[in-house]
Amino acid sequence: MSAADAGTWKLGDREVNRIGYGAMRLTGNGMAGNSDGPPIDRDLAVRLLRRAVDRGVDHIDTASFYFSPLRSANELINRALSSRRDDVVVVTKVGPGRDPSGEWYPMARPDQLRGQVEENLRQLGRDHLDVVNLRRNGRDMHSVAEHFGALAELREAGLIRHLGLSNVGPGHVAEARSVAPVVCVQNSYGLDARGADESGLVDLCGELGIAFVPFFAVSGPRREAAAGPERDDRVRAVARAHGATPAQVRLAWTLHRGPHVLAIPGTADPAHLDENIAAGALRLTPEEQELLGAPAAGGAP
Repeated sequence: MSAADAGTWKLGDREVNRIGYGAMRLTGNGMAGNSDGPPIDRDLAVRLLRRAVDRGVDHIDTASFYFSPLRSANELINRALSSRRDDVVVVTKVGPGRDPSGEWYPMARPDQLRGQVEENLRQLGRDHLDVVNLRRNGRDMHSVAEHFGALAELREAGLIRHLGLSNVGPGHVAEARSVAPVVCVQNSYGLDARGADESGLVDLCGELGIAFVPFFAVSGPRREAAAGPERDDRVRAVARAHGATPAQVRLAWTLHRGPHVLAIPGTADPAHLDENIAAGALRLTPEEQELLGAPAAGGAP
């Protein structure tokens, strides 16, 4: 079992396995600060991250605002992987933020983005960031040009190698690409959340050679909360046919959407980590994809 079983895609100038890891759940609190149980033991978190990399995970998603009173995802990544920095592409995001007490501020000004980038650098113990996504605040941020331009300047200064976008539509991709190259787009997407299909964003990313990186692919409408019991009879039927879990079927469906689609499932459970990685080897038949309502443009990995 290896993350390499899912195939690879280029993220910036690095070829990465299409099954990655999302670090949000390491803190015990979701991105919105809603408690999802006690924080993971620090040593267990370090072992979990190393286990993921040992099994071929070379793409980790994080953010400086993934923290709880007792844990910081970035600092755990720093501790676990300080000697393996060349083995893993770490993708972080800026835009929204939280003050030290955990209170959110909805969107940084363009001139505040450097401070967020430097905060990620300090926490991760690095002198540059592999990929930084501009996380758009969809409620009141219509244009990304000024913010993306500020990040492009930091890229020119050597603090960032590559840039991406999060929570955007096709128009934002075009706007950002007029400023600087975009290597990835990270949006909510999965069997129960297909807005990126309706807007054409998934296909657009494929046409442009941009990695499309869904989040909440397993949890769906539950978002930051852990996935609940599977209620979709179709997913349960496909899972039974393959001797797989419903979560694995959901991840496999996402990967079947196209060779440019990556997955970043997060977990604090070593057994679930292994299941998520194993999902990269699960091949759905055309009939199963049709049963699940796979978009017609999708392709097997």
